[in-house]
Amino acid sequence: MKAHHPCQGVVAAPTQVFAIVCVGIVLANLDLFIVNIGLPKIAQDFKEATLEDLSWVLNGYAIAYAALLVFFGRLAERHRRDCSFILGIGMFTAASAACAAAGGVWELVAYRVAQAAGAALMTPTSISLLLASFSPERRGGAVRNWAAIGGFAAALGPLAGGLLVSIDWRWIFLVNVPIGMIAMAIAWWKLPEVPGHDAERPSFHAALLVTGGIGALIFALVKISDWGWRSPGIAVSAAASIAFLTMFVVHCLRSPNPFLDSTLFRIRPFTGAALAMTPYSITFGGMLFSVALWGQFAWGWSALEAGLAIAPGPLLVPVTSLIFAGKLIKRVGAARVVAAGILLVAAGFCIWATFIGLQPNTALIVIGMAFNGIGVGLAFPTLMGVATHALPPSSFATGSGMINMIRQAAMAVGVAIFVAIVGSPTSPEERLAAFHLGWWVMAAITTLALVPTLCFSSRS
Repeated sequence: MKAHHPCQGVVAAPTQVFAIVCVGIVLANLDLFIVNIGLPKIAQDFKEATLEDLSWVLNGYAIAYAALLVFFGRLAERHRRDCSFILGIGMFTAASAACAAAGGVWELVAYRVAQAAGAALMTPTSISLLLASFSPERRGGAVRNWAAIGGFAAALGPLAGGLLVSIDWRWIFLVNVPIGMIAMAIAWWKLPEVPGHDAERPSFHAALLVTGGIGALIFALVKISDWGWRSPGIAVSAAASIAFLTMFVVHCLRSPNPFLDSTLFRIRPFTGAALAMTPYSITFGGMLFSVALWGQFAWGWSALEAGLAIAPGPLLVPVTSLIFAGKLIKRVGAARVVAAGILLVAAGFCIWATFIGLQPNTALIVIGMAFNGIGVGLAFPTLMGVATHALPPSSFATGSGMINMIRQAAMAVGVAIFVAIVGSPTSPEERLAAFHLGWWVMAAITTLALVPTLCFSSRS
């Protein structure tokens, strides 16, 4: 751990490593919320873009991120984690600059995919550096705090997005450039050298299979409102998704070098957290997409007004996690903490589905976001801590990549489900009814996460 290359200064202590690698989650989460706020302004600039097209600005990123997380996580296990982390930040920073210069919606989607590749490299390596720097008994808390810092970055996202979009939406990407460059310099100087180990090279073929499977599923969901459930295009997309994902599962079960290590799912806490993360993340994606769009399209809010109304939710995530979650876990166990968080998130959706109308009502958005924020602060960091704490040291990067892969893919599904439900309403009343239905569906999906919490019901 103490070895370092000649260009590095004094090797950082664990707390300093924590501060440095948190830049990765800050960049990813800040970008996530900022882009959601900026979508309506991007639509005004690219007038030919439909709601379905705009959804790919989010989904293209999420799909590529999900598919590449494990692939890059496995590659990172073969090489020095500090160098991989720095490279990931560099890729993300360069792609952010390219996004700011995009001349059309599909060009922006392409650069967002490149941005996702950088994020997919820096996220698992940041967790790997974190877990390698802390003693086993401190790892669960470190990961919870890492996730909570991500929540704090998310809290800044709506406000920063509202301010930057009021100047020009391109600034929501340019803001990543100075942050990324400073982070690269500090990481090169201070991060410890964490060498790789002898691990097999991951299958690029399997990465293509899972990308194609998720992409075809999202495409089918997004196009349902245009083409209809019974159209040949939907049938072909659904069949392609099933075929690709089936081949991917067969590969993972039979290959001597599986893309996803199925043995990790024999670890009960890891499996329980992964299963709970899926419905939770579906609704998280739907929440981010729906609230920003509703405020700006239906109520005519500015980006800054929407950002201010959304901000209390993500702001409560780190507050809840850092102050309350750890104490509650010690008293009642992780499962009950996650269950409480899930119920609070579902309650936020129910408030919107029941009370939001055509007349602007900031209080309803703020109250719903507060329920969501407290719920996410209890559920998400706890799920991440439970999952990663149970991993063997040789699987830190791969296991954390698997959890984040599930999370990102599920978020893309959530956005696609909401797009499919909303469709193309022709009147304000139709739009309101569609959004109400979408929020009810999100609430129902959220509660499905209660079942897997039994898989990690230990109080430890």
